[in-house]
Amino acid sequence: MTGSSPVPRDSSPVTSKGRATRARIVDAAARLVYERGVAGTSLDDVGLAAGVGRSQLYHYFADKGELTRAVISHATDEVLDAQEPYLHHLDSWEAWESWREIVVDLQRRRHHGGCPLGSLASELADVDERARELVAGGFDRWEAAFREGLDAMRTNGLLRAEADTHGLALTLLAALQGGLLLSRTRRDAAPLEVALDGALATIRAAAAEPTSPRPARPPRRNP
Repeated sequence: MTGSSPVPRDSSPVTSKGRATRARIVDAAARLVYERGVAGTSLDDVGLAAGVGRSQLYHYFADKGELTRAVISHATDEVLDAQEPYLHHLDSWEAWESWREIVVDLQRRRHHGGCPLGSLASELADVDERARELVAGGFDRWEAAFREGLDAMRTNGLLRAEADTHGLALTLLAALQGGLLLSRTRRDAAPLEVALDGALATIRAAAAEPTSPRPARPPRRNP
């Protein structure tokens, strides 16, 4: 999966057929990278899985680095989309609990495969700066979704006015990634569940005090 493009490439195809072919290549590459890693995936592997020749691969991607960056964007979208409809509606305690359940269930259904973004970060962060920045951008989007939900809860009076939503969102993302890594290593969802429960407990510690109901007025007596 090396070399330079022998033909002018078409990174943003305008025809539906071209877009479908490019998407098929990226999807095949993403599956292989998830299974084997970037280093263990060749252009020939991708071409075979996507049903295209090397010339077609180079038509859409200049080199392995460009295809890898497309895989990162694809993985980011897939990871975030899989958490909907909850990820962008985390504005209640019930929504957070539902989100927690869907994340744990996804790991069980994927046989504790961990996080595609986390795996890409581990492999590429120290060897490919452009890829590292793109993965970091994916994590930023994830953290921003958490923060938006927490901001909404603070605005709605569910969190204290002084709650640090930036810090809470980062705490949750860090706990999530650590839990996913341990669950993948141990092939057990328990580390992920414990990590998420701990992070959510930290958020609950910032909950606003319940408002005491105003005492009822005694009935007015007629003179």
